[in-house]
Amino acid sequence: MEIRKVGVIGAGQMGSGIAHVCALSGYDVALNDVSDERIEAGLATINGNLARQLKSNRITQDQRDTALGLISAGATLGDLGDCDLVIESAVEDEAVKRQIFTALCPTLKEGALIASNTSSISITRLAATTDRPEHFMGIHFMNPVPLMDLVELIRGIATADEVFTVAKGFVSSLGKTVAVAEDFPAFMVNRILLPMINEAVYTLYEGVGTVDAIDTAMKLGANHPMGPLQLADFIGLDTCLSIMQVLYEGLADTKYRPCPLLVKYVEAGWLGRKTQRGFYDYRGDEPVPTR
Repeated sequence: MEIRKVGVIGAGQMGSGIAHVCALSGYDVALNDVSDERIEAGLATINGNLARQLKSNRITQDQRDTALGLISAGATLGDLGDCDLVIESAVEDEAVKRQIFTALCPTLKEGALIASNTSSISITRLAATTDRPEHFMGIHFMNPVPLMDLVELIRGIATADEVFTVAKGFVSSLGKTVAVAEDFPAFMVNRILLPMINEAVYTLYEGVGTVDAIDTAMKLGANHPMGPLQLADFIGLDTCLSIMQVLYEGLADTKYRPCPLLVKYVEAGWLGRKTQRGFYDYRGDEPVPTR
């Protein structure tokens, strides 16, 4: 198995980041999403992020030009038919991912590998919706992809040894560090991180501290680069809630119960930075706590 061309489904923050690092490492990339507008927005994000890397001397002009030349728009799933590896990076919703894999499989060539960038959902269960569970892996990138060094690799129960070896080599070729996780809800990073964020929301919900006090306490008291509520806004409160629900349902332990305040914010459509309001209001010059 040799990976030369990578398909990425989902041109949002994660998908565009994955396409970015793949192209920068010399892979041909086809970027797909549900509309041309979303693909164009993803390509614009990649262009802007490469420009920032160039400005900070992390890459050269030649590297930027080469990377941009390797990325193309894949308007339909059929445009991913010649890919050696397709990485799904859609919304953290199992039903949506299942629909994507069902539609994708008939378009793929024999032997093509499929990966999901899911941050919490069972790889074994997702693989079972495809026609090639032995060629299916979890490849979970961290956000923001161009800056974060870690990638979690998760095997499903049917994943072939050779596929795991190829996936590990692929991730290493991107300059990332591999951490192998077992196929349990939320894997490693999010199983530890999201309950901390959820507990921070409970701390706010119960009136123990304000948004500003909680984030300041964790930044200065635990030396975290970003407070947990600020981080939740960056991740997306809908994604945080989805992961907590996977943990709660998958492990049946009340310590993973999503905080009602987190649910309320998602119901209000206050999802964080991407909607300009979450635990902070981003519509002004400086973020302002909303509680």
